[in-house]
Amino acid sequence: MADTKREIERKYESDESGLPDLTGVAGVAAVIDKGVAQLDATYYDTEDERLAASSITLRRRTGGTDAGWHLKFPVAADVRDEIQAPLSDTVPPSLTGLVRSRVRDNELLPLVRLRSDRDVRHLVDTDGRLLAEVSVDAVRAERIGTGASAQWTEIEVELADGGDPAFLDKVDKRLRKAGVRPSEAASKLARALAETAPKKKQRKKKAAEVPVSAGDHVLAYLRAQRDAIVELDPAVRRDEYDSVHRMRVATRRMRSAFRSFGKVVDRTLTDPIGDELKWLAGELGVDRDQEVLTERLTAALDELPRTLLTGPVRTRLRTWSHARRGGSRRRLIAVLDGKRYLELLGVLDALVADPPLLKAASGKPEKVIGKAVGKDFGRLSALVEGALGQPAGQDRDLALHEARKKAKRTRYSAEAAISALGDPARELLKSMKALQNLLGDHQDSVMTREALKELARQAQAAGESSFTYGVLYGREERRAADDEAELPVAWAVIKERSAF
Repeated sequence: MADTKREIERKYESDESGLPDLTGVAGVAAVIDKGVAQLDATYYDTEDERLAASSITLRRRTGGTDAGWHLKFPVAADVRDEIQAPLSDTVPPSLTGLVRSRVRDNELLPLVRLRSDRDVRHLVDTDGRLLAEVSVDAVRAERIGTGASAQWTEIEVELADGGDPAFLDKVDKRLRKAGVRPSEAASKLARALAETAPKKKQRKKKAAEVPVSAGDHVLAYLRAQRDAIVELDPAVRRDEYDSVHRMRVATRRMRSAFRSFGKVVDRTLTDPIGDELKWLAGELGVDRDQEVLTERLTAALDELPRTLLTGPVRTRLRTWSHARRGGSRRRLIAVLDGKRYLELLGVLDALVADPPLLKAASGKPEKVIGKAVGKDFGRLSALVEGALGQPAGQDRDLALHEARKKAKRTRYSAEAAISALGDPARELLKSMKALQNLLGDHQDSVMTREALKELARQAQAAGESSFTYGVLYGREERRAADDEAELPVAWAVIKERSAF
């Protein structure tokens, strides 16, 4: 079973002078010599180094205090999540799944071996509490299969678990004062790959391309959504908070872009991709919809006076939620491990590499993209005003739900248009977020009332009181009515401010 650790560290260049005196660092009472450890790590990647391209490292290491398999994902500057698994001869299945969205069908191979003599120091405070571990690593790198090698010495400062990241700034200040400079390489592996790569394979950093045409802007947006789906895959597998929702939103953004900018990218080719994205969003939605309902019902119970709580309401809610969510989690992981999903990722790669651009893609962004966004806003206007003209009831609920979906599409097209249109698109995006929140709350209320009916039926069948579910149902009805009352005013403001 894999364990996860948040790693916050900084790396520095080192020379023969070794580690400067760190006793002067604020807060450090003592620097304790912990001896020298011999580490031997083999790093795995695909032949074309797909993990390294995403700043992900996968290694099997012996020596030191944490021998085993380590998979590291970048989180922010100097921050990575390290997922650990017990030592074994082959890559553990618990880790291979987490890199599948990058690796696809390619084989994970041992690419680089790093052997290090690690001279360790502990920085502790007056209570002997560990603040950071500082090591001087003498590294010998060998590219497996070619014999190419490199060696260097570096200083690594890793914050203690639960420590204040600001402490690293204090150590940094002391090191810089002593003439030590940050490492240019993001990791040992990155440096090893760069220094042992054949000259023909050495990568040159590409300058960021500035979007010029309408097609450039749309393609940049599509590429960002493809990247988000791939990058969120491991987080969804690990059940990280909000990861399912964010991945689902990326699929929706891409589908919306296909429809909104159908004059830029050929819909005869993107519509089938959109269908597959809709399928994936549906599979993701099984989990997400359950999360939303559970959170809303839990919050509603928290707000309810104790005198209105009758029967084991919280226990029934937990049982209901876990039963539905447990099955959906298993189903979702099976989807991510399946052939259909893997093929979809390949299709998305092909799309952004060789996009099916139409004649309008070469046009001026302000004209082409502005027209597309205006068209979305016009369709939304018709739906909102049509819904407002209906009496309260199921038909109006359905009409407002359709308006909500169109508000999302308009929001996403405005979002994609910001790089081309600037402030008008930003203002529309802000308005669409507010409208979507209002209509979303209304739809959530509709869905919550259906869930309360189900919970009440289950309670009655078990001989429990259904009184509390009725109270909550009534509150949800009032909440939906308030949303409907607020909508005409909010919509009038949006129309007045819109430039589309």
